[in-house]
Amino acid sequence: MLAITRTLTGVALSGISLIVVPLGECGGGWEGTCLPEVLRVPAECCLPLPGMEWVDVQHRTFTGILTSIFWSVGNMLLALAAYLVREWHWLLVAVTGPCLLSIVCLWWVPESARWLIAKGKVKQAHRHLLRCARINGRKDFDVSPEVDLNYSYISLFRTPVLRKISLCSGVVWFGVAFSYYGMSMNLTGFGLNIYLSQFVFGIIEIPAKMVMYVLVNRVGRRQSQAWTLILTGLCIGANIVIPKLAIMAKGFSEAAFTTVYLYTSELYPTILRQNGMGYTSFMARLGGALAPLVFLLDEAWRSLPEVTYCGVAVCSGAVAFLLPETLNVRLPEGIEDIEKPQ
Repeated sequence: MLAITRTLTGVALSGISLIVVPLGECGGGWEGTCLPEVLRVPAECCLPLPGMEWVDVQHRTFTGILTSIFWSVGNMLLALAAYLVREWHWLLVAVTGPCLLSIVCLWWVPESARWLIAKGKVKQAHRHLLRCARINGRKDFDVSPEVDLNYSYISLFRTPVLRKISLCSGVVWFGVAFSYYGMSMNLTGFGLNIYLSQFVFGIIEIPAKMVMYVLVNRVGRRQSQAWTLILTGLCIGANIVIPKLAIMAKGFSEAAFTTVYLYTSELYPTILRQNGMGYTSFMARLGGALAPLVFLLDEAWRSLPEVTYCGVAVCSGAVAFLLPETLNVRLPEGIEDIEKPQ
């Protein structure tokens, strides 16, 4: 039964990553596209909700960072719940109970207007946009959607520039997840007890996210993504000698994870953003699945797991330098916007 329920949990988490999380964390899919750019509507017709679909371009970074902070708060609360509830059956009940509240709250989140239009439900989409307009003091606007949905995952690799973006971003996502989950699953290996480690790893993520909010807007997405991954790897490697550096590694790793959602959603054109996020999410799941197996390497050499995490993080960070910069760049809508000479 545990294996069955864990399988269902994995299915649910995949759904969250591709649907709910992109709504609040600048991801892809229909929820990962900015309405003013795709539907040709004014920015005033956007809802003040923490989601990329329902905010204007100027607030895309802010809403992504703000929403991801709740992930960090959840990590901190997990440590407290595990410390107070030691019996694992009841701990599972305690940490999954809030999901029921989330299911109820989700009904207050408006459906993606772009998805509705793609499905031919223009009246329903228009109703949501009218609500946005009323909230923002805008009365009249026109909806002139320009949506072309005749694309698939194969389209991610058909053209040269898009193929380069897909290959490089896949490597980056693999490295981000591989190093992140490798550390998270080895809480007892960094000189702290498991409860304190979980809490510290959660609280260190908050300043990391705040710093990234400044960096991605000042330094740029590419530099931020590359250096956070490289520094993650270097800290993991140095952790062999100085165990306390694991805290810094976790902070850099979380910064890399925060950046990769925003960065990837800006790399892919609107018509392929859902496909691109689905593909990169698969690469991340592959990295997360392989991460715990690396612990078996300590039988050959005690420090080999840390060396492996270090090498993968540094190499994937170097690959990030091959990606184009997206700071202050208009979101691409079609493949031609990606392939045209810069």
